[in-house]
Amino acid sequence: MSDRDDERQALRERIQDFLQAVAAEAAVRRADPALDRRVLALKHYQQQRFAHSYADLLETPRYGPAARFFLDELYGPKDFSQRDAQFARVVPTLVRLFPEEVVLTVAQLAELHALSEKLDNAMARHLPGLEISAEDYRQAWQAAASPAQREQQIRLLLAVGEALEGLTRKPLLRQALRMMRGPAAAAGLGELQQFLETGFDTFKAMKGAQEFLQTIATRERVLAATLFAG
Repeated sequence: MSDRDDERQALRERIQDFLQAVAAEAAVRRADPALDRRVLALKHYQQQRFAHSYADLLETPRYGPAARFFLDELYGPKDFSQRDAQFARVVPTLVRLFPEEVVLTVAQLAELHALSEKLDNAMARHLPGLEISAEDYRQAWQAAASPAQREQQIRLLLAVGEALEGLTRKPLLRQALRMMRGPAAAAGLGELQQFLETGFDTFKAMKGAQEFLQTIATRERVLAATLFAG
């Protein structure tokens, strides 16, 4: 086996491990409907919090689409369970079909997804109900997680953004993604394909994501410091 094959196999195993972690957290919620409702309420709260924190970016022609992409795809309460189940079954196909840079991006996305699901489940157990206040949210973070875990989550969020930005600097990649629509759909990777194409087009249209990502990094770290203060 070549070094390239070894790297691909390692990536495949990483992605599968993260997706198994996501599936385990989803199974916990299915077994506990009350927890599931609290997690959904938490995800709604976090989406609203992001929309409030980045209202200025959402209103700008340059950064609005990217902020909306983060809001809908990375912060929202959207149900990804069917996509995740399909995705987990075809990871070897994904690793074989997609360019290595895309697979690396998917690995970072899967890692972020796994950590976020773990933290959401843990935090939801400390919420007093489905109506969440800023103080409830702060106390849940302090009870369920550490500053290091939140920093890791922020780093992964930024890494996904930086990876999408990096993909836009490869002129032939957009055409390659477009050509892979058919094979991806046939392999059960249609939703992932759509995520990648939307992310690529959104970041390409920004004509540089450095200021956008730096704004997110600064604001999320300020919020984290506030959440864990006292």
